[in-house]
Amino acid sequence: MVLVLQLLPLLLSRAQGNPGVSLDGHPGDRVNLSCIGVSHPIRWAWAPSFPSCKGLSKGRRPILWASSSGTPTVSPVQPFAGRLRALDPGIRRLELLLSAGDSGTFICRGRHEDESRTVLHVLGDEADCRAPGPSQGSVYPQLLIPLVGAGLLLGLGALGVVCWQRRRSPSPPLRPVSRFAVSPPHSSTRESRTPETSKGGGA
Repeated sequence: MVLVLQLLPLLLSRAQGNPGVSLDGHPGDRVNLSCIGVSHPIRWAWAPSFPSCKGLSKGRRPILWASSSGTPTVSPVQPFAGRLRALDPGIRRLELLLSAGDSGTFICRGRHEDESRTVLHVLGDEADCRAPGPSQGSVYPQLLIPLVGAGLLLGLGALGVVCWQRRRSPSPPLRPVSRFAVSPPHSSTRESRTPETSKGGGA
């Protein structure tokens, strides 16, 4: 019984790898990821701590596989493309050039489903980071809103100056009304009837 208790931590470490390993680093640093306590590692995966920083969903994603040719296969679509490489054909050790948003758990999985985990924290990564937007287009709204506000203020100020100047300027004098416009409309009719009356009187 005593022998079983003594061997229990060793058995658990081989089944679960070494989940207590953690690394810290700054963007631009190079760190080594080691697969500890795993026999015949076949692939590495990464579970990001802050997936929104990379525009990703939660969960694991494969990043590297062992190959029968001896050259490990690196996923071309993973966020570490061009920054991750294996230091040995058995993919027990990896080298990663750190970048912002790389924080997460790196899982080395063996042929017998045993795992080794390394928790990486990139200094500066936070849960409230903002993902690149539509694009990484996030800068333009931040600049556009102040510009629109300034344009509205200038427009309102110019309109206020114009109204103030109109109030101060004297009103133009009224134009005199023409006599023709105020003459009675039936005056021409009265003049046309005058010759006929004189003709009747002469008769």
